[in-house]
Order: sequence, then C-alpha cells, then structure tokens
Amino acid sequence: MRKRLVPLALLLASVSPAHAEPYRFSVDGAAGVDAALADFTFASGEKLPELTLRYITLGSPQHDAKGNVTNAVMILHGTGGTGKQFFQPQFADELFGPGQPLDTARYYIILPDNIGHGGSSKPSDGLRMKFPRYDYEDMVDAQYRLLTEKLGVKKLKLILGTSMGCMHAFIWGERHPGFAEKLAPFACLPVEIAGQNRMWRTLSIDAIKADPLWKDGNYTDPPAAGLRTAASLVMIAGANPYALQAQYPTREAAEKYKDEAFARTYGRGDANDTIYQLDSSRTYNPWPDLEKIKVPMLWINSADDFINPPAYGITEKAVARLKTAKFILIPASPETKGHSTHTWAKFWKDDLARLMAE
Repeated sequence: MRKRLVPLALLLASVSPAHAEPYRFSVDGAAGVDAALADFTFASGEKLPELTLRYITLGSPQHDAKGNVTNAVMILHGTGGTGKQFFQPQFADELFGPGQPLDTARYYIILPDNIGHGGSSKPSDGLRMKFPRYDYEDMVDAQYRLLTEKLGVKKLKLILGTSMGCMHAFIWGERHPGFAEKLAPFACLPVEIAGQNRMWRTLSIDAIKADPLWKDGNYTDPPAAGLRTAASLVMIAGANPYALQAQYPTREAAEKYKDEAFARTYGRGDANDTIYQLDSSRTYNPWPDLEKIKVPMLWINSADDFINPPAYGITEKAVARLKTAKFILIPASPETKGHSTHTWAKFWKDDLARLMAE
C-alpha cells in the first residue's frame, strides 16, 4: 500500500539523518471497499434495508491467539470530508511512514467515509430529502457495526478524530467505554452545538433552501446561489485570521486569494448532502456523561479556531471532569491553519507519539 520515493526505506524514518529524503506517502488502488450493513435503524426510527459504508484500510491486521485484531486504529474525518482526506501530505507524510506515530507497518489503519459522505450512503444516491435524517450517533453506530461485523475488530488501539470526527470520539468514549484504548479528539468541544456554531451551520442550510432552484430538494440544476453562500460561510468558519492578515496584507492580495480559495471550495458537494452534513450535529451533546470516559485522551484545539473559540471556558470545565485527558491549546500564529490546524500533523505529531507510547 505504500511507495517510497527513495530506495532505502530506513532512511525515511522519523529518526533519519538530515541528508535523507523526506518520507512521501502514497497508495495504489485505494478506491475503498463498500461494507453493506443490513437493516440499519436510525435514531429517528427511520430504516434502510441496507446502508453502505465505504472504508479504506492501510497496513495489515495482526491477531492474538484467539484471532482478535490487536493493532487497529480508526481515523475519522470532519464534516464534508472522506477517509481519503488523510492521504494529504500534511497528514500522511507525518504519521504513516516508518518509525512515525501511526506507522502502517505496525498499525492497521481504518479510514471510513461516514454516513452521508464520500462513497457511503447519502441523500444524493437517489432518496434526496427522503433519506433518513441521520445524526452523529447513527454515524458512530455504523462505525461500530463496520468494525465488529465486517472487520472483526473488537478493540481499537486508538480513535483519532478531526472536527466532526473529534465529536465522534467523545461519543465513542461514552457509548462504548474502553473499546478504544486511547482517544485523540482534535478540534471540537464536548457540548451541544449551539450559539455561533449552530448559527453558521443553519445559515448555510437556510441559504440553500431559500434558493428557488432547490425545489424542496428535487432540483434539476444545482441551487448555485445557495451553495455559494454555504461555501462562503465554510471559508470564513475554517479560516485563520492571523495568517490571512500576514499573508495577504493588501486588498488586492486578499481578494485574489479569496477568489482562488472560493474556486476550490465551491461546487464540491451536492446541495442535499450538504444540508444533511451540516444538520447532523444537531443532537450532539456529550457534556452530561463526560465522566464515563476513562481511557487516556489527547484533546487538542487551536487558538485560532473560529468554530471552537478558546475563550468560552468550556475546555477548563471539561478537563476537570476528564480525569485521564490531556488538553493542549495550540497558540495562534501565522503558521497555524484555523480550524483546519487539526489536519496538519506537524503541530501535534509529537504529542500523539507520546500518547501511543504510554
């Protein structure tokens, strides 16, 4: 599953000498596998006779004498993402190589596309707005069934989750205590999605639904105006204002970058899929049961995160109740990436290595 761009693999380990070429991760044929989960019942009571969950694996499973997988790690993406997003060099090149914290020669890495995302079952497959109104608990239930029914995994070494996946990690810690030996939630808060966080999500949803082309989800042409507004809000929510000011200090530079960034963001997703993705956090609230989480946890947020600002005082109260958690706030700088700091492993890979070594 890995190719190395220099002939001596050992030189690419994290302890390699200064003159060695940096590790470059790549995969061949990583289209993913579709797992069919029969008779899937959602928290709303709605049902699908079959739910598809697409996933990719890296590395190979190792088994104990009883046949149990002993080296599985699950990594969970954020809203609008897929498992493939973790192939980006800022993540994969820092983590998956020889000697790195999640070396795929050592760990069996599982990368699912969550419900409503990527190659998994979603509204745009045909049901449109008649698709079951899934939430985060449904996503975790599907992950659990994938692991236990399809992959034979009864225990995980680690769940690492970014953004939405961060929130999934908190749900896992409460609903399935001890299933994951360690948790690494990055870029979220363990409270109900409310205040500004709920508002920017629903503003995006409202914009799509207000577009005359949306037609209650039965559009023939994409509701472009609504999708433009949603893409604009996502850009602002994910941005690092410190970096933007430092890197684009003139009006001309800022507007040029804005146009380029918008072109990369706009049009990537289906309108109905976007509505469901943004709304799926509506029932999330692990706050009442934080004490159920008893495994080691590395919880990391960044100070430049518009979606999860550090000044709320929530993290301090949560850590007082999470007796096995270590919380780290990455300081804002022109180098951090706003909410997306979570997918740039250079900011936290050493902390993850320490967690895995415990």
